[in-house]
This record gives sequence, structure tokens and C-alpha cells, in this order.
Amino acid sequence: MQIDTLILGAGAAGMMCAAHAGGRVVAIDHAKAPGEKIRISGGGRCNFTNLHCTPEAFLSQNPHFCKSALSRYTQWDFIELVEAHGIAWHEKTLGQLFCDVSAKDIIAMLRGLMQAAGAELWLETSLVEVTRDGDLFRVTLERGGRRNSLVTRNLVLASGGKSIPKMGATGLAYDLARQFGLRVTETSAALVPFTFSDQRFAPLAGVSLPVRAHAGTGSFDEAMLFTHRGLSGPAMLQISSYWQEGGDITVDLDPEARLYAALRAKRAEAGRVNLTTELARHLPQRLVDALPEHLGLGLSGNLADQSDAALQALCDALRGWQLRPQGTEGYRTAEVTLGGIDTDDLSSKTMEARPCPGLYAIGEAVDVTGWLGGYNFQWAWSSAMAAARAIAQG
Repeated sequence: MQIDTLILGAGAAGMMCAAHAGGRVVAIDHAKAPGEKIRISGGGRCNFTNLHCTPEAFLSQNPHFCKSALSRYTQWDFIELVEAHGIAWHEKTLGQLFCDVSAKDIIAMLRGLMQAAGAELWLETSLVEVTRDGDLFRVTLERGGRRNSLVTRNLVLASGGKSIPKMGATGLAYDLARQFGLRVTETSAALVPFTFSDQRFAPLAGVSLPVRAHAGTGSFDEAMLFTHRGLSGPAMLQISSYWQEGGDITVDLDPEARLYAALRAKRAEAGRVNLTTELARHLPQRLVDALPEHLGLGLSGNLADQSDAALQALCDALRGWQLRPQGTEGYRTAEVTLGGIDTDDLSSKTMEARPCPGLYAIGEAVDVTGWLGGYNFQWAWSSAMAAARAIAQG
């Protein structure tokens, strides 16, 4: 059977590419249903893009690589597509857009686009072997217990990274990239909670508060959540992409820098109030109770007993809490994979492999990793459209 384009992976990038590549297209996936990561994303509502999507929100060894694709298929283009299909949406926080009803609406839209384009979807299908034959790829697939042979002009790697292996994620795209002469950067789990070996935060599990978190060059003002195993919440997931194993993270428990002035004002007004009582008006009570243990702070006495210097030292400690995680929860819960197919081996305009014409890589498989909040879906849409347009123009 000869086709024009075979797409490995029927996730966000794979389906988007299949719907727009033109010609005879087959998209395959090992799963029983397409778009499984779409389905579970955003609590089942799919955070499908972000209003503030700019290249600065992406990590890559080449920070300029994503600019071309993102500029030629933007968040506004995808919003227009969603609205054209009658999918109601809303903004939550920080530009994050979600479906009003269900993530399944996005999957249904992509499947409908594929059907309208005549693209085939083969589920519960796995790749056995692929070889190069001149300008073509010869592919052996296993489907329904039987082997099928295909010949295709174009082969698109859209099988994602290693995150969430229980959904079947593997390093397939990386293996195939290497097979055809592409380099793959070091990969690691990203957008993932931190763990601490001594379970020191177990008594605080469930406590959440707004913080400013730092790791490496990353700094984010979002919520932090204490868990039995460590630290989670959007702030921690964000900085995990910037954290190096063995390194420290810094947490600012007073991100708006209002605590020092508030404590001084309360001291002048009601100096007999206990220091911890006043702190608990600004921070969760359980956290205040645990501060002496975790920050080595003496919090005894009333506000009147605290000098300006003592209050300043307290606030400085709260604003610069340094912690060294043992590690992260790893690929098991990571939302994405940091690193991937080396962008130096891909065209930023078409996503085509420089060493192997006809081979394309899109989505999470590529060394482009977005922030939490819809950015990685936008990269899926944008990179898929870059490849699809190049394939369609043939």
C-alpha cells in the first residue's frame, strides 16, 4: 500500500498535521483512542492554548527555533478554529484557555477535520520497522494481530516524549530520529513535582499558598502546594523545567513584599498580639506552626517584643527559603519531556529533518518545551501546521 504521508502518533500534533497535510495520509497510534493526553489535560477541560504565547515561554537549546512556527500559526489562529467548530471556551488565569464543556470537544474537532480531509486513523497499531528506500520509507506495522506493509513519501514523528508512560509513552521518536541521522539532546521530566527523601512536608500536605519560586533562570509567581512527598502546584511545576539535579530552589513566601510593613503597622496598633497569631493572618496557620522547624526561626513573643531588625530578618528568611529537592516525581507524572530531537537537525520553517528529506518531527518529540498553561499544546498546533503546510506544498 502506497501513501503520501504516515504520521506516527495521533495526539495533538499528529492529528493536527494529519488534518492539514493533504494527499493520502494515515495516522497511527498504539492506543485504543486518539488524543489521550488531550482528554486528561486541564482536569478534563483541555488548556488548549494561552493568550500570551510568545517564544520566551519555551525552553530549547536554540531559543530562536520555535519563533517561525509560532508566528505562522498563532494562538489566535487556533482560537478561530475552535470557535468555528462551536466549542465554547473561557480564560482561567494568566491567559490560560479551557473548554467550557470537555476536552473531548477538541478531540472530536480534530477527528472531524481529519475525516473531512480524507485522512485515515489506525488505532491499536504499532510500528515494527521502518527503512529508507531511495526517496521513500518502507514501513511494517502490526494491526489487529496482522502485519501491514506501507510505502510513504513522508514520515512524521509525532509520538511525543517520555512523559506519562502509563499512557504508553516511549522514546520511539528519539530512536527513529537517531536511526535516520538526527541527534537527540539529553531529556528529563519537566512540569513535574519535586520530592524530598525525608518526607519533611508530609505534616503540611494539602497546604497551598501563592509564592514566587526560582530555579536556574526561571522565576514564577504562582501557587505552591505541599504534598506528602514534597512540593507541587503550578509554581513548582514551572520551575522544575529550569532545575538541575542537585541544585537548590528558592521560595519567596511573601511575593508581594507586604509582610514587613504589615507587621510593623500591627505592632504599632496592637503590640500585645502574638507574633505567630499575626503571621497566621498572612500565611496558612499550619505553615506558620512549622516555620521554626523548617526555617530555624524563633517566633516566640508578642509583636511589641520584635525590633525592626528582627522583623526584617524574619521577612528576609521568608522571602529567601532555599531548598534542595532530592529529585522529581519523574516521567510518571511529568506533563512534558524537556529536551528531545535536536533542533539543529530540523528546519524551523518546515520541521523537516536536514539529514533525511521527507522525515519530519513535531510536537513534544522536538527539543522545544513550553511553560505550564497551554503553551505545549500551542507548540503542537504550530509545529504540526508548519510540517503539514510543507508537505501539502510538496
